[in-house]
Amino acid sequence: MTEVDLPSGSSRSPAVTRGQIFAWTLFDFANTAFYVVILTVGYPLYFKKVVAEHGQQSDFLWGAAFSISMLIVAIVSPILGATADFGTGKKRFLGIFTALCIASTAGLFFVERSMIVSGMLLLIAANIGFEAGLVFYDAFLPEIASEKSYGRVSGYGFAMGYVGSLITLIIVFPLYSAGFAESNLLNVRLSFLIAAFFFLVFAAPLFLFLPDRQRTASLKLNFVKIGLDRVRSTFRDFPRYKNVGRFLISYFCYIDAVNTIIIFSSVFAMETLKFDLGEIVIFFAIVQTSGIIGSALFGVLADTWGHKRTLTLSLLLWLAIVVCAYFVETKPMFFAVGVLAGVALGSSQSTSRSLMSQITPPGKKTEFFGFYSFFGKASAIVGPFVFGLVSSSVNQRVAILSVGAFLLIGLLLLQRVETSPTTR
Repeated sequence: MTEVDLPSGSSRSPAVTRGQIFAWTLFDFANTAFYVVILTVGYPLYFKKVVAEHGQQSDFLWGAAFSISMLIVAIVSPILGATADFGTGKKRFLGIFTALCIASTAGLFFVERSMIVSGMLLLIAANIGFEAGLVFYDAFLPEIASEKSYGRVSGYGFAMGYVGSLITLIIVFPLYSAGFAESNLLNVRLSFLIAAFFFLVFAAPLFLFLPDRQRTASLKLNFVKIGLDRVRSTFRDFPRYKNVGRFLISYFCYIDAVNTIIIFSSVFAMETLKFDLGEIVIFFAIVQTSGIIGSALFGVLADTWGHKRTLTLSLLLWLAIVVCAYFVETKPMFFAVGVLAGVALGSSQSTSRSLMSQITPPGKKTEFFGFYSFFGKASAIVGPFVFGLVSSSVNQRVAILSVGAFLLIGLLLLQRVETSPTTR
């Protein structure tokens, strides 16, 4: 197989194979089955309509479960990242959290009407596994790609993710065709098992073929203490990393808006534009398809034009989407907005990850990706709260428009981020 150079100065193996890079991207392919079925399309609506039985508190309960999981991940992500940096092995931690997500997702099959507590606890556990695992998955990027190819490889990963989401939607679409009729609830629950199985099968190549090039430390060591010490050290020395700090604050603002738009898009489609479940699946299939194009195209663009410039373009596109969503009146118009949203989603996610890899100081990659995860997860608590507050006070259209403020602030802060290695 063809070999690819690692970043200069790396103490690890001098080369990785294209096959190993492909194994890494397959994890993106695998985990989006959970994202699209459990967090976006199937389970959110199943929880609201069946588990919570259309109760007045159903939206609150769903939001509370999601926010609790994100809060826990936000707190532990820097610790996990610092611990892995010490040498305990990224792949080991990735395996633990992946197993937690898969097992909890499969457990959702057994959640039926009125099982609110079980439905919330399993969602919390599954999302913790999913989000915490991404800390270690993202931190593999500097090991498998040189700095000049961060954008391209990151984009390939997200593109594979959107392909996985699209395939998952195609698989589960027949199960959703009859909606939430009592006779079809078993089919809806089967989609949760399919998501778990899909994640399991296609995540396996990473663990089988991608080496963890860190030494394995003794299991007798107190890794939590080590992690906490590293986190305290990072906070103490953070003035030395002002450029990374500026990017993380910018990332907090704009990814807050992006997460909020994605989280509430199915609710907006169903309640404001009167989409049925089948139409929502088709809508997200369109988003995933255009996401493939966005992540791959903008990944290549980032390596040639620059990560910061490319990300700026992505955020400008998001601002245009917010304005369009405010004025949209018909289903065809919303489908068109979905095409743009897919392109913007794929490009902003992949370019953010590659820019973070570019500006992070050597030797602190995993630790800083922990903070990267922290800011991303913490933002998912703020945005939905603001959206819900504005939506309940005015309407969903104004709530979407209010999200544009976060995008604009993030865009302005991004312009202060320097990409020179000497300014990290």
